[in-house]
Amino acid sequence: MEKMNKTSKLSDIILYVSLVAFFSFVVYALYINQEVFYTAHDRSEFIYGATCSHSLMSKPFGLMQYVGAWLTLLFCKPAFGSVVMMLVWILIGWVGTKAFRLKGTAVALMLLPIACLLTSVVDLGYWIYIYPPKGYWFSQSVAYLLMLLLLWVARATPRRWHLAWYLLALCAYPVLGWFALLFVICLALTGKPSWRELLALFLLLFTASTWRTLLYSNLKSDEVLFAGFPRFITPLDSCDRLSLPFWVLGAVTVLIPLCSKYLAKWFMPVLCAAMGVIFTLSLMFRDQNYLKEMRMVRYAYDDNWKEVLNMAAENPRPTTTMVFLKNIALMNEGGLLDSSFKSGNISFPVYNPDTIHVGFLEISSPLAYYNYGMTNEAVRLNFENAIQKGFSPLYLKMLARCALAKGDDKLVERYTTILRHCPFYGDWQPAPVSEKVKELQASYPDELTGVENSDSYLVNSISLWYKTDSKLASEQALFYAMISCDSHRFWPSLRNYLMKHIDEDFPVHAQEAYILFIDKFPEEKRMMIPVEETVYNRYKQFCETLARLVKPGKTIGTVAGEMGGEWGDTYWYYYYFGRQYSNIAERKDNEVQS
Repeated sequence: MEKMNKTSKLSDIILYVSLVAFFSFVVYALYINQEVFYTAHDRSEFIYGATCSHSLMSKPFGLMQYVGAWLTLLFCKPAFGSVVMMLVWILIGWVGTKAFRLKGTAVALMLLPIACLLTSVVDLGYWIYIYPPKGYWFSQSVAYLLMLLLLWVARATPRRWHLAWYLLALCAYPVLGWFALLFVICLALTGKPSWRELLALFLLLFTASTWRTLLYSNLKSDEVLFAGFPRFITPLDSCDRLSLPFWVLGAVTVLIPLCSKYLAKWFMPVLCAAMGVIFTLSLMFRDQNYLKEMRMVRYAYDDNWKEVLNMAAENPRPTTTMVFLKNIALMNEGGLLDSSFKSGNISFPVYNPDTIHVGFLEISSPLAYYNYGMTNEAVRLNFENAIQKGFSPLYLKMLARCALAKGDDKLVERYTTILRHCPFYGDWQPAPVSEKVKELQASYPDELTGVENSDSYLVNSISLWYKTDSKLASEQALFYAMISCDSHRFWPSLRNYLMKHIDEDFPVHAQEAYILFIDKFPEEKRMMIPVEETVYNRYKQFCETLARLVKPGKTIGTVAGEMGGEWGDTYWYYYYFGRQYSNIAERKDNEVQS
């Protein structure tokens, strides 16, 4: 007897330690993904009123998506939203033990469904910018909790009543979607299957077919039967990996009532906790640039340019979005032509294991256009994105700022009124339009071209501002002429810049570009400007080093790596090894010409 008590106490200790260890990991995973959750809220559509609710209710599982979309807005305060999500999962664990009647160490089996739900919100990666289903972040957890509650209550009633529960689940199919199927299967497996269970499965198929005929004739049969089951498919791409947590969730939920009585072993808590952690870590999207990019975009939308520059200084391998936001920050804080190339203007590809293409356009192009005074283009891009992905807080805030910049107070009020129905946005107002945005807006015609709005288009557009009367716009024109590595744009931009900045110091990077273009294109019409001797001497040293390192068989990337440490802070390095927006840009794996 005493030995049994000791064994029981040891099992309890192992269970409690395993639970604490697993939920500590959950807290850690939620903590490191705080920026992801804020981005999820920013890009999750929830518009208060009949239009949004009716559009969702017209599909099976729509109510869960509607609830999930509202709860996702709680991630406006990521820590608060994470606590709410954690509470939902704790409830799932507790209700699941009651629904499946788990005893002792078998309670740890409920860690596996929680691990699946955790994985589903930390494995999206760049799909967050493209195609997350509406209400995705909470809808699956809430629906799963409701399914377990139904199962708990159903199992508390006599078995002869199960047919009534099957009928109720089938009638609730438009609400619970694929979780109604999961409920029927779990209830059928809690005892020896009888004719009632077989009838219930037949009714399930019949009811799904009936619902499709009556309400959802525009959907495919499998989309009705597995309504609400997340699929990540676009006209060009698909990703089965992201649906894996939900397949595992369904399989684990079905196996628990079948195997729980055989798995009440002392080692099960350790095994379940370890399996849950390993499963989440194996699928969790982990990339520092992914998180830093989100944080930098958040700072930029808040006009917190000092923090943008701090983040840029800490990142040696920036993405295209990071490079653009850094240069916008330098425009606002000063020092663009003296320090931009010191912090690097060569962007690196994003880490993306999927086939989808996500770039500057999807992440932050409306913000860039707004800050360069091109508000019409920013509005167009916002509407295009919002029509595809929904009028989320991100697009509503940007549209309000653009309307304020254009002086349209009625539009500002319209957008802020919609936003005020969202949690934490009751007193939100767009930030005042900065003087730099006003100057750029007035300095050049804000034409609505309707063409591609990529990063290269933005570079080429601004580099053509060399006839502007604005000091700020002349600086931007010169900078982006340098970025495009186009001497035909550089010379008129430089002349205009010098005319607008009389009696001011000649910026270091402008000197570097001037020396290089004088040397590379001596036949072009140019002006003679004094430069610092140290800058000129350093250019000669750069050319000597380049000539020494360039050898047949070496790739451009190899030479760039050898020169980056000493020369990576110069415009010359960018000209030879960056050239991302030049018509003669070369791949890093191409051989250099000796």
